[in-house]
Amino acid sequence: MNLLHSNIIGETGIDIIILHGFLGMGDNWKTHAKGLSQIGYRVHLIDQRNHGKSFWDDEFSYTLLADDLVNYFIANYLKKVFVLGHSMGGKTLMHLACKYPELIKAFIVADIAPKSYESHHQQILNGLSHLDFNKISTRSLADQELSKYVEDSTVRQFLLKNLYWESSGRLGLRININVLKEASEAIGKGLDSDSNSFHPCLFIKGGDSDYILDTDKHIINHHFPNAEHQLIPKVGHWLHAENPKQFFKIISKWLDQHR
Repeated sequence: MNLLHSNIIGETGIDIIILHGFLGMGDNWKTHAKGLSQIGYRVHLIDQRNHGKSFWDDEFSYTLLADDLVNYFIANYLKKVFVLGHSMGGKTLMHLACKYPELIKAFIVADIAPKSYESHHQQILNGLSHLDFNKISTRSLADQELSKYVEDSTVRQFLLKNLYWESSGRLGLRININVLKEASEAIGKGLDSDSNSFHPCLFIKGGDSDYILDTDKHIINHHFPNAEHQLIPKVGHWLHAENPKQFFKIISKWLDQHR
């Protein structure tokens, strides 16, 4: 059985799992994890399959991503924990909450709804898959090549966090790009219409993001009748990075209310 890689911040406290988004990794959340560890939480920064330092596998679906978490919970003797998920990570935790409600106490979803989404990562995936590390030997060269596909330098820097030194003088990608570039349909998949969870939960929307629309509240409340909703103005999809102080204030207050 393959187990997910994690970085655990804090030696004691209430356990909370944090799930990164598509093409991310657990370490993207280290600043928030350190903040949470200082107020009584033990934070598990998870790398989901085909991401970060976790195992690679040809199969990729939210059912499998949720089952990977179940295996992690069993291996680490976890039950009734908090879970926070951003984007793809939010979708993973929604599947987990509906299928394995006994494992979760309450959860927070950052800027994603339980609906289906059309694929919109193809240009990024094409760019990443065209990085030829037989020719690219520095991060600056990788950035230069990726800029042909991704204009936004902030997005490129986020993506290039996946670079690592595979061996002396040779770069590689931590993400399994060959599998992920074929996973667009799986990434966009919504919840089945009869899936639901009655856990306390919070959906946080970025004010400038179109991932959660005002019209999506009905589908969120259909699947999660006890959902609360908050908005952080003037931020996009990466709301936790664009306004980290406000994001942390919201999640820490909400978590403390549901201990």
